[in-house]
Amino acid sequence: MAPNTLSFLGTIQRHYKQKNKKIEEKTTRKRISEMDGEGGFEDAVSESVGSPLSAIAEAFEDLSDLLKSRGGVKFDLDLKSFCDACSLVSVLFGCLGIAFKFAEMEYVSKVQDLKGASEEYSTLNNVLDYDVEMDTVKSAGSLSRNLRRVRQGLDLIRALFQNFLSTDECSLKEAASTAYAKVCAPYHTWAIRTAVSAGMYALPTREQLLERLNETKESAEKEMRRYIEASRPVIEYIDMLYISRNISLDW
Repeated sequence: MAPNTLSFLGTIQRHYKQKNKKIEEKTTRKRISEMDGEGGFEDAVSESVGSPLSAIAEAFEDLSDLLKSRGGVKFDLDLKSFCDACSLVSVLFGCLGIAFKFAEMEYVSKVQDLKGASEEYSTLNNVLDYDVEMDTVKSAGSLSRNLRRVRQGLDLIRALFQNFLSTDECSLKEAASTAYAKVCAPYHTWAIRTAVSAGMYALPTREQLLERLNETKESAEKEMRRYIEASRPVIEYIDMLYISRNISLDW
């Protein structure tokens, strides 16, 4: 491996070691606290401390049921409600450690940006309509680009869960590597892909992940399947918002 790559990875690893786990947990609790009492996802939030998977699955089932009952892409999904559900998913990235730190940092910042804009742009359609009008859909920092990256984060977790449940012999490293290669790697730079690849060796075992999620094998399988099924209509809805405006999905 080239010296500059080793230096880059060393810098990344030192940076992450300096991130105290208690600070991350405090940040997560703060985000959950901010959502409490704002309507729509109180039940999911209250359960997130004991069962984050259950809270996430429930939140996305609410969104999925809403989309199914309101006609899919024709429905104008509330941006704040969407962000409230997405905020819960950040807990999962935190459980995966250094390998997904890039994904976590990008995902959390994009969700927060969208949530901050929810008062001005009340729905996902509003976000895209504005950027289409301004020709800034794919511009760095645009809300439409942020939405695209959040969608990738949701799909990354869905793919990881699907791989994880495919067989008991599938290690978390294998499940995560396959999911990352398919969902995120095509849109990341070589440097990020290299750092993520190196970090995969630090992933927890299947048993350690279940412990961090406060789940048994049986309960985790149930909640992961709930998320897989509930997130699919939400991901498809976001894709259709772009497709309906003749915006490609290969970015």
